[in-house]
Amino acid sequence: MSSNQFQQVRPYRHASIRPSALESAKQGDVINLPVGKVVCVGRNYMDHIEEMSNQVSEVPLLFMKPSTAMVDMREAIVIPTKQGECHNELEVALLIGAKITKASIAEASEAVCGIGLGLDLTLRDEQQRLKKAGQPWERAKSFDASCPLSPFVMVDSLAEGDHFTFQLQINQNLTQNGDTKLMLTSMLQLIVEISQYFTLLPGDVILTGTPKGVGPLHVGDEITAALEGYLSVTTRVISQ
Repeated sequence: MSSNQFQQVRPYRHASIRPSALESAKQGDVINLPVGKVVCVGRNYMDHIEEMSNQVSEVPLLFMKPSTAMVDMREAIVIPTKQGECHNELEVALLIGAKITKASIAEASEAVCGIGLGLDLTLRDEQQRLKKAGQPWERAKSFDASCPLSPFVMVDSLAEGDHFTFQLQINQNLTQNGDTKLMLTSMLQLIVEISQYFTLLPGDVILTGTPKGVGPLHVGDEITAALEGYLSVTTRVISQ
């Protein structure tokens, strides 16, 4: 993050997940975890697969962003303006609080310590160029400040039945409206799958996939990202 610290927030109204230490949590309290890596999941909502004319992946499509990609979503979102279109992709973000590798569902459940939102900013023109060349996507997905994160609601665990709805508005127009019940691979199953290949450490973040509604951001746009029942962040887009 820009301050090398995660932040926590109280849910703004009653929510179904089991909150952790909410009596002592205050807006902006620092979460005592290092800032780690971001593991991202592509093609996890059918409507997004269809809007991009992609194929369903047989296994979760994984890629990563470095710690330098993470910035505070409450600050202005800085986009490169000389590398073609930069697209919004709003996703539910899971903050990991324990070291896990080759995890079971139960271990994955206990490893989640925070729920929030993340933007997987994507240089779409650059991504298409890289795809055509058969090259990895890092230049399009993992650039500095490519992962704005909201504060996190701290939780004791995440159950298989927990689900979240989330929205993105750009200039007060609803552009993305997601429900994690519609994921092709569930949140806990994603953690299990990821941990088979990458050890997850405290301070790592998982972005769980984006629904349809991605599109180019423009300098001056006002963005509101909301995790229904938990948090809402309004910010704006500026040029690099």
